[in-house]
Amino acid sequence: MDPRVEKIMTAAEFIAAKLDGRKPVVGIVLGSGLGKLAEKIENPTVIPYKEIPGFPVSTAVGHKGNFIAGELGGKFVVAMQGRFHYYEGYPMGLVTLPIRVMKVLGIQYLFVSNAAGGVNYDFKVGDLMVITDHINHLPNPLVGPNMAEFGPRFPDMTRPYDKGLRMKAFEIAAGLGYSLKSGVYFAGTGPSYETPAEYKYFRLIGADAVGMSTIPEVIVARHSDIPVFGMSVITNEAHDDYAEDYVNDGDDVVVAADAAADRMTACSRRRMAPVGHGTAGSTRNRNRSSERKAEKGGFCGTKTKSDAQERKPVVAFFCCSAFVPCG
Repeated sequence: MDPRVEKIMTAAEFIAAKLDGRKPVVGIVLGSGLGKLAEKIENPTVIPYKEIPGFPVSTAVGHKGNFIAGELGGKFVVAMQGRFHYYEGYPMGLVTLPIRVMKVLGIQYLFVSNAAGGVNYDFKVGDLMVITDHINHLPNPLVGPNMAEFGPRFPDMTRPYDKGLRMKAFEIAAGLGYSLKSGVYFAGTGPSYETPAEYKYFRLIGADAVGMSTIPEVIVARHSDIPVFGMSVITNEAHDDYAEDYVNDGDDVVVAADAAADRMTACSRRRMAPVGHGTAGSTRNRNRSSERKAEKGGFCGTKTKSDAQERKPVVAFFCCSAFVPCG
């Protein structure tokens, strides 16, 4: 057996032994600061990554490092409470290992989320962007001998993010009175944040949001013919006209994503009911020019950043509804 496949099967068998024969319907990957949703999974089986044979360990801030199985929206799901990144020094085979393990466990859909910088001038901190396509500047995880057990040598990537799931997400959001963004996600290696010139370049080539993850997982999922739904929480305005004293701050990214996660858990508890307004999260763009802020409309048509942040909806209902119909 291919050693790579053997590693996948060993990890999957270890996890399956703890699931009492149940097969998950949905696999969920929770990005920076978004791990709180995993805490709302009912009757959870929590397996630290360090206990799973062959699994790496999360070192990124905001990634707890647990593999969780349980009930969400009345369905059996598995979730990664934190992902692995190329910038942590892991090869792509390890970065994407959990996706293939989830495939062996039986998932029918994959949900991926991330915290991202809003390159699009129309995006505000707290917006949710449904990913329609991506631009990959990370190594392709399929380079090397093909694992034919999972998919073809040259998988099609014409539709990396499932159109039906995206349409369902917008339908659900409209019913709850939420407004969503949609756009193209760009992934680079990190861990350094991008320069203003790079932000401008990303915008010129068609990106709406930028991050350091997600795409390798999506490529591997599509290689295995798993339908994917992706969403970015906009945690900063990644523009090229910053004030002179502005700096990117990773802690603020986690704080902003964590604020969105609070909305996730509230929505999950209320079974898709609209979530009331709360305290606005932090933003990395504390010193952005006031002119740019005034020019761009905020979330759901509001004009101030505080209103935009107050209107942060939640990702949880996409986990429950785009994949797993809530009763």
